[in-house]
Amino acid sequence: MAKNYDELAKDIVAHVGGEENVRDLRHCITRLRFRLKDESKADTEYLKKRDGVVTVVQSGGQYQVVIGNHVPDVYNAVINNSDIGGEASTEDDGPKGNLFDQFIDLMSGLFQPFLGPMSAAGILKGVVAILGALGMTEANGAYALLNAAGDGFFQFLPFMIALTAAKRFKMNQFTAMAVIGAMLYPTLTNLAELPVLYTLFEGTVIESQITSTFFGIPIILPPGGYYSTVIPAIFAIFIASRFEKWFAKRLPDTIKTFFTPFFTLLLSVPLSMLVFGPVATWLSDLIGAAFIALNGFSPILFGVVLGAAWQVLVLFGLHWGLVPIMILQVAQSGMSNIGAVINAVSFAQMGVMIAIYFKTKEAKVKQLSVPAIISAAFGVTEPAIYGFSLPMRTPFIISCIGGGIQGAFIGITGTMMYNMAGLGVFSIPAYIDPSGVDTRSLWMYLINIAVALLSGFVLTMFTKVPKLYEDEVDVATTNGVALNDTSNTSLIDETTTDDGLAAQEIIASPITGQAMPLSEAPDEVFASGAMGKGIAVEPTEGVVYAPVNATVTTIFPTGHAIGLTTENGAEILIHIGLDTVNLDGKGFEKLVENNQQVEAGQELVRFDIDLIKEAGYETVTPIVVTNTGNYSDVLVTNDSEIQQGDYLFTTVK
Repeated sequence: MAKNYDELAKDIVAHVGGEENVRDLRHCITRLRFRLKDESKADTEYLKKRDGVVTVVQSGGQYQVVIGNHVPDVYNAVINNSDIGGEASTEDDGPKGNLFDQFIDLMSGLFQPFLGPMSAAGILKGVVAILGALGMTEANGAYALLNAAGDGFFQFLPFMIALTAAKRFKMNQFTAMAVIGAMLYPTLTNLAELPVLYTLFEGTVIESQITSTFFGIPIILPPGGYYSTVIPAIFAIFIASRFEKWFAKRLPDTIKTFFTPFFTLLLSVPLSMLVFGPVATWLSDLIGAAFIALNGFSPILFGVVLGAAWQVLVLFGLHWGLVPIMILQVAQSGMSNIGAVINAVSFAQMGVMIAIYFKTKEAKVKQLSVPAIISAAFGVTEPAIYGFSLPMRTPFIISCIGGGIQGAFIGITGTMMYNMAGLGVFSIPAYIDPSGVDTRSLWMYLINIAVALLSGFVLTMFTKVPKLYEDEVDVATTNGVALNDTSNTSLIDETTTDDGLAAQEIIASPITGQAMPLSEAPDEVFASGAMGKGIAVEPTEGVVYAPVNATVTTIFPTGHAIGLTTENGAEILIHIGLDTVNLDGKGFEKLVENNQQVEAGQELVRFDIDLIKEAGYETVTPIVVTNTGNYSDVLVTNDSEIQQGDYLFTTVK
């Protein structure tokens, strides 16, 4: 059961001089960092002796109340029990950098957790398509069940996004699911079938027939509803998380359990659909009109632009303006050049993924790319896009270029699609002319598949493939610990304690540099051993590696500190530099996420030593066992020069 920190939080606020004495508050991985209007009003001696507080440090204009591992809980309790505003840059673990970087980081972070099941569902969709090609229909029970198993994931993709977005934006996951459940409510699309009340923007491209309103505000939904959408779901959860935080902070404890989600749903569901629905619909209509005009001007230019932009349009749900036009083309004239352009884009993505498979040195990427390639062949590119090419950025751009190249080929050759068909390889039958007159389109489309595939493959092969997870480390491993040299260590005790864990555990060095006793660290909290026993290292290389096989229990939003729990239960804190939380993430690059399993030697964080020093901060990095109380001793190395993977210390039960 989680501990309630409300009393401690209120007491801390009272003894730093009250809310009126606090300019702002942030927290790092071990301490609350107040900026006070008048530090003389704070009762430092009381707080140092207060149960739940390790110590107090006054440094650099900050009044630092050291808490330890539970500082996020105490911080949240302070925020929830006062009108003190936290600083978003340290509370929020959202992405840093420009808007494009933020978007890429957000999208990859939301999709990575369910990449495996999404790839599996994509392959299953391909299996169902094969069954359909062999003559099975939806009337067949086996076909129906397998189709549901494969397509259900993508149909209800917003639910998956709700879970990961709720974690990202720090809101209740069940409330987030309720928000998405409202957006995907089956009868919601029936509103479009009601009698027309009036027409907005009549005679324009964005003409909208209004059939229902929300207290007078017109309800305009995307043509396909919110099934399979991405951006609307993210937008809805983001809005809901803000409402939830606002109400949770202000409602009394006796009623907030149910009234917080009540008001969150009451406000976020209508707002999300009343704002995003019309915007998405009108943008889709404008895009459809623009592409039709472009096609009239130049079919070749039309093919280039549509082929290059198609994945981006789908990503934002703006492709709905073209889908109805494509269907109308087939219905009225028996052919469509829109379908001809967009059908082979998935093969450009497939070519990129094949190249990534051959070029990457990351075992995890190589392993997971195989199902992504298979599903891309069936036209399901979500695993490839969200799991690999989009987070890697350059490969996604290459896939768009490949889409543009094959689109140009369609425009030059005048290839047409004659029927609505499946995706990927199952789109090929759509290019068979029912009248038997045009056999050229089929052959041109087959060539176009090769053009798309080779464009993505060749361009990626000549491009550096970024790393997603880790460096391959060529070091010996002992019990999962990367150790380059253990000559100065005693043998590992193979006996176990009553809890079944190793009596001793060797911890390798996560960084390269100059080792020093922890007592010499220029920070009294770490030097005093208040945070636990360990060692300090002055790094000479700006990379932190996993010292052992472990779970990332905490990685601070700014990337300056990371907490690991080893397989044998040791809780290790690696704090890169001192007071570096003030850099707000500048100079740090997080390579892992909370709750991620990591292997010895895997890169965890990259950091810029020169930037830290130029900003005036120490780069000395304490590495401590925060649950030292569970051990009889922590034996540290005597070496002063250590390399990543060298012996660092041993925990002894």
